[in-house]
Amino acid sequence: MRRGFLKLLAASMSLSLVAVGCGSTASTTTVEDEAVASTGTEASGDVTIWYYWETEGHQEALNHIIEEFNGQQDDITVEAKYVPFADFKKQLSVGASAGELPDIVILDNPDHASYAAMGIFADLTGRFDVSTYYDGPVNSCTLDGKLYGVPFGSNDLVLFYNEDMLEAAGCEVPTTWDELLEVAKATTTDSVYGFAHCALQNEEGTFNFLPWVWSTGATSYEIDSEGGIKAMEFEKSLVESGAFPKEAINWTQGDTMNQFISGNLAMMINGTWQIPTMREEVPDMNWNVAPIPQDAEQASGLGGENYAVIAGGNEEASIEFLKYATSGETCLYMMNAMGYISADSTIAENQFEGDEVYQVFVDEMQYAHARGPLPEWPDISDAISLAFNKVLIGEAEPVDAAAEAQATIDSIIGN
Repeated sequence: MRRGFLKLLAASMSLSLVAVGCGSTASTTTVEDEAVASTGTEASGDVTIWYYWETEGHQEALNHIIEEFNGQQDDITVEAKYVPFADFKKQLSVGASAGELPDIVILDNPDHASYAAMGIFADLTGRFDVSTYYDGPVNSCTLDGKLYGVPFGSNDLVLFYNEDMLEAAGCEVPTTWDELLEVAKATTTDSVYGFAHCALQNEEGTFNFLPWVWSTGATSYEIDSEGGIKAMEFEKSLVESGAFPKEAINWTQGDTMNQFISGNLAMMINGTWQIPTMREEVPDMNWNVAPIPQDAEQASGLGGENYAVIAGGNEEASIEFLKYATSGETCLYMMNAMGYISADSTIAENQFEGDEVYQVFVDEMQYAHARGPLPEWPDISDAISLAFNKVLIGEAEPVDAAAEAQATIDSIIGN
């Protein structure tokens, strides 16, 4: 979820000019033959992709598979354009009005439904097989029972814990809310908080809070329910115990990780993408991961991006590229280069073979919930993050904050 911003690259960059020398790991199956076999027609023409990744490694990985795809057949030519994340939604909206859109976009999965509702994404139902994909990622691409995209790569949230701190406190890894509270209190000292997660009043904060709601069995739209109120009461109990810092309302997920690796936190909720940094920056730190402690059921938050094909663009050629990009070794190359989990369960199951830390995240994918999917999700997310922020700083009681959030939610979804 962390993103920086770079200057807008050239209006239409040829990725062959910026590709780096990577060893080829993609399938050598002829893409042209696959197109004929899968669609019954020969797809052809130019395909343009919009993406917002500012990370050079992400760009290089995309460049690499595009060059391989273009080099394996003569009928389809793919190129990409970088659009800064801050401008991405605006460019999509303006482009939709002006009829100037690419053929494929890569976008944050909570935003998918809002654009699908605008009618700018092609219906891929029956045109792309997602039968082996995890439910959460597929749900993020689905609106009114129709598939409007293909999950690109996913991530989720788990509990990170400092093994030495838990051992010093005589604690086992918590598996329930009650156990988490007790371990958090036991590991809290004058210089260490027992537990924290990003609690910003924005989508990043909502992403970290909702697993508590889902663990009760409630949905994202049932904040003023027994489960939703219980989740807020649990957050309140963590803060009142002194084990959860109120300062977390100002912490991004990156900030939270920095507190953890600096020895200021015994436990935290965070995501897959932090692992490479932690392994590089604190190679001697004894830490591990486990599922998020649960109430009634196991739950995690789903992050990541999706592909979407623009309706009325070069749809068939776009679909053929997506079949290539999401296949076998090509998908593995992208996922490993970017620190993502494949949304295709058959690929993800073997993606991190032998790596016990990553495997916890893979196993948790079956419990990861998508935010939304709903066109008005950003407004609902704002109401949820405002509510739990008020609880964390003591401005509102859980029952009152939940009722206020629910009123906003109901006004949006029409209850």
